[in-house]
Amino acid sequence: MAQKTARTRAVGRWRQNMDVGNDVHYVDMLTTLSEGSVRRSFDPYTDIDWKSPEFTVTGNDPRWILSQADPLGRHPWYLAQPQERQIAIGMWREANVAKVALHFESILIRGLMNYAFWAPNGSPEHRYCLHEAVEECNHSMMFQEMVNHIGADVPGMARYLRLLSPFVPLVAGPLPNVFFFGVLAGEEPIDHMQKNMLRQPETPHPLARRVAAIHVAEEARHISFTHEYLLKRVPNLPRWQRFFLSLYVPVITRMLGQAVVIPPRAFWREFHIPRKVRKELFFCAPESGHFRRDMFADVRMLCYDTGLMNRAAKLMWRICKIDGDASRYRNEPQRRHVVAARRGG
Repeated sequence: MAQKTARTRAVGRWRQNMDVGNDVHYVDMLTTLSEGSVRRSFDPYTDIDWKSPEFTVTGNDPRWILSQADPLGRHPWYLAQPQERQIAIGMWREANVAKVALHFESILIRGLMNYAFWAPNGSPEHRYCLHEAVEECNHSMMFQEMVNHIGADVPGMARYLRLLSPFVPLVAGPLPNVFFFGVLAGEEPIDHMQKNMLRQPETPHPLARRVAAIHVAEEARHISFTHEYLLKRVPNLPRWQRFFLSLYVPVITRMLGQAVVIPPRAFWREFHIPRKVRKELFFCAPESGHFRRDMFADVRMLCYDTGLMNRAAKLMWRICKIDGDASRYRNEPQRRHVVAARRGG
């Protein structure tokens, strides 16, 4: 296909970056992911029977009690509460995580459409981005339906992130690497928490389990694309851009990870949870540090693989308190009794 002559070198580099047709491995990966979306996709209103008695939500169902996978679920203060209060806190917590996930999906959809708008004709990235956008729309409907069924009027994201949300997708066009690292920073914590819930011996409410299972299944494709996209682009960036990204990634990862994991102020006010408990849960206790570090082992692995884990970056990861061993492979289960070999020396 004939290419127009770029008016500036910057435009020429940008167009070259958008043209992926010469990378056979990358194109094959995109084709596999797109075909997977066609062969197996979920619809929130056909794959979940919302009117089924199995998914009925009641305020006295002990299956809404938070499991050990949630930091609050294993805290002594929570365990000392009456069962009715544990259930109410668990329902509010699950509903707000779903609302946060919905907000992230909304930002991601707009960013994907912004990026796809600039993709050249014939680009396999255009097709994949639209497949993912469709699936994220289904996830948004699924999460909102779950919030509606639980009946808690939860806010979702922190207010400052909700105010910033119209502007974040605009970054996807001119600065896609910045955008897609932000995508990982939002997707990985939700994926990590849902997988931990599904692995727990406790039986969660069937509605929460079904929603988590569907989301985890399709997020595997989405996270795979983001990893492959960054693996293709980042190593070829100029040194100064890689250095900027190496410092940016731990900061945005900590910021968005915190937005997912830490409930908003309304939660603490609603249930009169002491400030001391909040600090112990997410800032002071050793378990909170382990939880934060485990969430982002795959992101640290990606930073090693893309050449972003330099000395300054390691210091920034440590300052953000999300440093640690990188995964040896994607989705490696984090076991506290296993000491994995540190990548990159």
